[in-house]
Amino acid sequence: MTLRQFEYLVTVVDEGSFTRAAELLHVTQPALSHQIRALERSVGTPLLDRLPRAVRLTPAGRAWLPFARSALADAERAATAARRVGGLECGELAVATVYSLTLGALPPVLRKWRALHPDVRIRLFEHRHADELREAMTRGQADVAVGPRPVEWSGYCHYLGGEEFVLVLPPGTAHDGPVDLRSFADQGWVLPAPGNGLADFVDAACRERGFQPWAAVRTEQTASVPVLAAAGLGPALVPRNVLPETFDGVVVRPDPPVRRELAAFGPKEPDPLTSAFIGLLEQAGWDA
Repeated sequence: MTLRQFEYLVTVVDEGSFTRAAELLHVTQPALSHQIRALERSVGTPLLDRLPRAVRLTPAGRAWLPFARSALADAERAATAARRVGGLECGELAVATVYSLTLGALPPVLRKWRALHPDVRIRLFEHRHADELREAMTRGQADVAVGPRPVEWSGYCHYLGGEEFVLVLPPGTAHDGPVDLRSFADQGWVLPAPGNGLADFVDAACRERGFQPWAAVRTEQTASVPVLAAAGLGPALVPRNVLPETFDGVVVRPDPPVRRELAAFGPKEPDPLTSAFIGLLEQAGWDA
């Protein structure tokens, strides 16, 4: 059982055809078929159903596929790590995060990183919830995670700073300085859908102030929350960094402030290239 055999079968599954997979892999179709049959003999059961015009995974193949993909990804990360130790700044940097940071805080960092390290590919893994991010990093999904500061994390963890949250209201709303969230307790809010980590964070922030926000609108898309609030569908509490410069809604700071602690973390001490990326994160201007 070899990684090459894993790659062959995964490619057949992704392409849905032995012919297209052989062309993509630059091997003959008989050679490809031989290697997959050898893999199936090693596993002890068929992994593919070979139909007249298509191929599909058997139940055993469906169980096997996620582990094969993980093994191939681990092999690529191992090769990248070895090249880094050799002083070669090439390969791939894997970064895991949550959706809201992909919308706001990370793009400027990634743009600067790309300018400094054009030969390093970025592999971005995005998660809806901080718990999902934490679980993915316990499995070693990425070189570094950027997200809400994990509690009782046993690996590497570097505090970055706080992420400011602001209240979004429709254009023309009168206000004179910071506002108490409790003054909006009786209104319907624009909230992220359940399962989105921001939904839990907003609920917790409001509970700390003595009320439970009720949803006038819930949306699956994090980017839609401030847009819907600016359209007059209800107030929304969002990270300031997700708002575009041309945003036309009214943006108000809550009093007391609402902040989320952010960190860069991983299962082990970062290598030099990952440390360089964390250095750029530190320059991103997080709140002290």
